[in-house]
Amino acid sequence: MRTEPEMLDLILQTAKTLKVDAIALSGSRTNPEAPKDEFQDYDVVYIVDDLTNLTSDLAWLDSFGARMIEQHNILGNRRLYLMLFEDGNRIDLTLCPKEYIKEWVESEADFTVLEDPKGLFAPYSPNPRRYWTSPASAIDFEKACNEFWWVSAYVVKGICRKQLLYATDHFYGICQQELLKILAWQVASDRGTVDIGKNSKYLFQYLPTEKKKEFSNLLDFSSIEKLTQSLFATMQLFHHEAQSLANKMGFDYKKDVAEKMIDYVEEKLQNTK
Repeated sequence: MRTEPEMLDLILQTAKTLKVDAIALSGSRTNPEAPKDEFQDYDVVYIVDDLTNLTSDLAWLDSFGARMIEQHNILGNRRLYLMLFEDGNRIDLTLCPKEYIKEWVESEADFTVLEDPKGLFAPYSPNPRRYWTSPASAIDFEKACNEFWWVSAYVVKGICRKQLLYATDHFYGICQQELLKILAWQVASDRGTVDIGKNSKYLFQYLPTEKKKEFSNLLDFSSIEKLTQSLFATMQLFHHEAQSLANKMGFDYKKDVAEKMIDYVEEKLQNTK
């Protein structure tokens, strides 16, 4: 597997060959707090003058090495080339016309400029707090609680209809995301604004080990029965954490609504537990 210095040198040399205007690196490799491992991508942007010329013949991508698999995507005015190489390295390369550099900057949490002889990045500053969570407002808290209990009814519907995919999608994609939001606000209420990372990947670094284990135990969606058990446990955890946060922050928590929804779920799913 090629080393980081080798990869960065390759990225710079390829840019020089293509005569790009500027180069920046974003993602976890610009975050000194991010865990270092072999799965970190090289999130790179080439700021270019002539996008059409570079995209009409992509043979130059071969200079990065043999690809195991790749994706080519259009992101507004930009082009994105995702490449996993046979040696295990991965480059996510964006080609961005220089007139749309602001569009790219606003899409990134943080970045480090590698080459910029024309000063194209000079007017822009990184926004490393894109994935940071601040203490909740009363309105945010109310919306999160309402969303959790409302969507739990969709999960019940899916379970009763034996529609595992439908139920799981609503359960993890919405309900458990609201639970993660409550947990993040718990952390922020004690620490102030915190970096929980994309997809909450750093959240459990701030929480007791048993809390991570407790949440991990909620992630078995392998059958209707397992999903049902997870739903009941998730509701109890959400109910507990939401009350705790409300007491700490002085928020109004609609405990009666939560308890009615717990009773509703119990009634509808009493034969599937």
